[in-house]
Formats: sequence, C-alpha cells, structure tokens
Amino acid sequence: MLISIIAAMDEKRGIGFENRLPWNLPDDLRHFKTTTLGHHLIMGRKTYLSLGRPLPKRTNIILSQNPSYNPQTDVIIAHSLGEALLIAQNNKETEVFITGGASIYRQSLPLANRLYLTLVHTQTKADAFFPQINPHNWVEEHSTYHPADKNHAFPFTIKSLKKT
Repeated sequence: MLISIIAAMDEKRGIGFENRLPWNLPDDLRHFKTTTLGHHLIMGRKTYLSLGRPLPKRTNIILSQNPSYNPQTDVIIAHSLGEALLIAQNNKETEVFITGGASIYRQSLPLANRLYLTLVHTQTKADAFFPQINPHNWVEEHSTYHPADKNHAFPFTIKSLKKT
C-alpha cells in the first residue's frame, strides 16, 4: 500500500491559521478531490473538525488520542497512526492519503512513499506548518503551475514527488 501525503503550503511551509486554510484555491481543492476520491484519508481530529463533515466517497479515518472521542458520524476513529494505516491496509487500500494537520504530517513523513504538494506562491499568517522535507529523499514526478486569476488570489504549483 502506498502511503501518500497531500498538502498545500505557502512559501514558509504554512498550512493553516486558526484551524483554517489561509487561502481559497478552487482548482487546488478540485485536485485534492480528484486525487483522493475513492481512497482512505487519515487526518487528525482538528483537521476533521475544521472540515465540518466527512469527505464524501472516501473512507475518513480520524486520529484522536481521546479514547472516548465519538463524532457520531460516518467516520472511523483510530488512536495511532499505525492503527489507522492497519485499518486502510486491512480494507485492501492501494494508496492511503495523509491529509493533516501538522502533527500528523510530522509523524507520517518518514513513512510516506509519495507527496502531493501544492506550493502557494505567497506568505500568509500561519500557526501550523508542514515539516521540513529533505530534498535528497524525493524526486519530482510532475509539476503544474497555476497563475493567479479571478478565482485564485495567489499563483500556485502542484507537484507530485516520489521517495528515492
């Protein structure tokens, strides 16, 4: 099973502010949806709460250290990254996606085989950051630049990287 991380970050690796994305990039959200559709997603509780609902047509696995956490929705609760990965593997998943937040990205980066990264060409106010990536461990497979336009306040580049 491939372990993939999908994230959007600014030029200083900022990924969020007060549990929200610091930008609205519809084409990046479309990329996220088409890339993750039909797969298992692993996310932290705060990331899940920021979404407000399970993402449809995907198996949402929520990580929480609280043994009594029960959001009463159509999600699976796991209490460790290892447990979440085992759930995906037991469900015959071919590629599981780590979708944040910052601490989940830090835990999963050493295990990841692939990165789907959106680099937003700006600096925003952020209180959550993507971990530092060692460029020697990754090779770029694909890159697509998207200019700023009437629907996108900032230009951005979507990259996919594979572990060397």
